[in-house]
Amino acid sequence: MAQTMLDKKAESSVKAPWPPEIAAEFEREKNNPNPCVGNALVSESDRVRVWTIRLKPGQRIGFHRHVLDYFWTSVTGGRGRQHVHDGTTVEYTYAPGETRHETYGPGEFKVHDLENLGDKEMVFMTIEFLQSANKPVSGANPIGLSCSQYPNTGMPGAQRT
Repeated sequence: MAQTMLDKKAESSVKAPWPPEIAAEFEREKNNPNPCVGNALVSESDRVRVWTIRLKPGQRIGFHRHVLDYFWTSVTGGRGRQHVHDGTTVEYTYAPGETRHETYGPGEFKVHDLENLGDKEMVFMTIEFLQSANKPVSGANPIGLSCSQYPNTGMPGAQRT
C-alpha cells in the first residue's frame, strides 16, 4: 500500500511564527504561485513531469506549490526541515529509497519549502501526474519550463537537462 506524508511521524513539529524572511517569501509565493517542485526538470511527457531536488548541507529550496498528484523518492536519505502552508515547521529524517505518494482533490494544494539539515547532499526525485484533479499552476508552461522567474527558490532556477 502506498504511504503518504500523513503516515510519516515528524521528529519535530512546531507551530510558531516563522523568521521574517521566511514569512515574507511565503507571502510572495501566495501572490505568484511557484510550480517548480524541484530544481531540475529532467523529463516530461503528456502524462508526467520528473523533477530532481539536490540540496547541499544547509541549502534550501524555497516555497513551491503542489497541486498535482505526485510521488517522491528520497535517493540519498537525509534530514530536512519544511515550513508548511498551515504554519507548522516540521523536521523529518528520510531513508534512502523512502517513497511517499500525495493526492489532491479539486482546489486542494500544499505549499512548503525544504532545507537540508544534514552533513551530506540530499537528493529527491519527484514525479508529478499531469492528469490530476487540478490543472497545473496557472502560468506553468511545461514546454520549456524555466523556474528562474521564481527568485525565492534559494538556488539557481530549474534547468532542463
